[in-house]
Amino acid sequence: MQTTLAPEFQDTPLGREAEAILRKCVHCGFCTATCPTYQLLGDELDGPRGRIYLIKQVLEGVPPTRETQLHLDRCLTCRNCESTCPSGVQYGHLVDIGRQVVEAKVERPAAERRTRWLLREGLSSPLFGPAMKLGQQVRGLLPATLRAKVPAPRNPGAWPTASHALKVLMPLGCVQPAMSPGIDRATARVLDAAGIQVVRPRSGGGCCGAMKYHLNDADGALRQVRANIDAWWPHIEPRGGGEGVAAIVSNASGCGAMVKDYGHLLKEDARYAARAERVSSLARDVSELLPDLVPALRGRLNKPAGPVAYHPPCTLQHGQKLRGGVEAHLAELGIELRLPQEAHLCCGSAGAYSVLNPGIAGTLRERKLGHLQEKSPVDGTRPARIVSANIGCITHLQAGTETPVTHWIELVDEMLQK
Repeated sequence: MQTTLAPEFQDTPLGREAEAILRKCVHCGFCTATCPTYQLLGDELDGPRGRIYLIKQVLEGVPPTRETQLHLDRCLTCRNCESTCPSGVQYGHLVDIGRQVVEAKVERPAAERRTRWLLREGLSSPLFGPAMKLGQQVRGLLPATLRAKVPAPRNPGAWPTASHALKVLMPLGCVQPAMSPGIDRATARVLDAAGIQVVRPRSGGGCCGAMKYHLNDADGALRQVRANIDAWWPHIEPRGGGEGVAAIVSNASGCGAMVKDYGHLLKEDARYAARAERVSSLARDVSELLPDLVPALRGRLNKPAGPVAYHPPCTLQHGQKLRGGVEAHLAELGIELRLPQEAHLCCGSAGAYSVLNPGIAGTLRERKLGHLQEKSPVDGTRPARIVSANIGCITHLQAGTETPVTHWIELVDEMLQK
């Protein structure tokens, strides 16, 4: 796609990156077939190709409008289009650029600005944990819409105490430890059973930066990214020598996708570029350890009660390009796993999307749950449980069903404990 950038974007890092992405697009339209919002709304401007045209126009100097902003806001950033694109267009990076440019040129209504500020600052705040605990204590008194965002508290179990030669670092995170602390504990226990020790940063760090970055606060997000690199670096390059961690492991696929992008995000930062690239090279979703976990755990697990449906998050299958691994390895561990139709489509969670676009998010959730909870054509049974790999998807799906929705590693942990 030919483009001529406006003078304000020429010879800038942002402009060069956007132009390189735009030039790869051949307008084929394959992306529209797998775009959830295009499927629901039927508007070309609510599909990847239409949004690419909008971003191209803005970068060429056409003033953006509130309508431009609306169409970009409606994008889930699921990146399903990237998995479909035959030309390798990095749509996720392009839409981030487009949103940042439009955000600087189009003023939002005051109510929208307040909501987005609360999401950016509140979800990554140290006060989020205490606020979630308070919400859980009065959960029964909350309005239904708010109660759906506050998971019922569960006993997370103990952190393993054994020491192993093979160590991996698990970032602290922000939302997940408060909403579902059992995921981190289960991860540590499962890896411990396979002879891998999970360590946490000694001090500093926290949110991966994704929430602020995708809500157009790039500067705030990059501050969080640099703080994480500083907090993690002593575990990667220990002072006085010694062996650093073998990997930086994430059990929230949205966070993992962001960490794997650190090298890209800080490529222009002379002080942090090399370290950011090293961090990205060490980043692993916990599912990437399954080839080593399966031989160590096989034969030690009890079977779960009933079949299990699996929802692969977009950030895992499209963002990190990890498809099929969880499905294959969980089956190897003796789990009767059901893979629903339209597994490639987004559930509607998408970070803060379900708060900012509840109508579209709710429709996508019902569509997703309809497939996940389908009866088996063989024996007529429904799944006893749904598993996923990202806290946002888990919370969003659980709000729409009575069927338990958990992280797949929590299921493996339970099978170890029985």
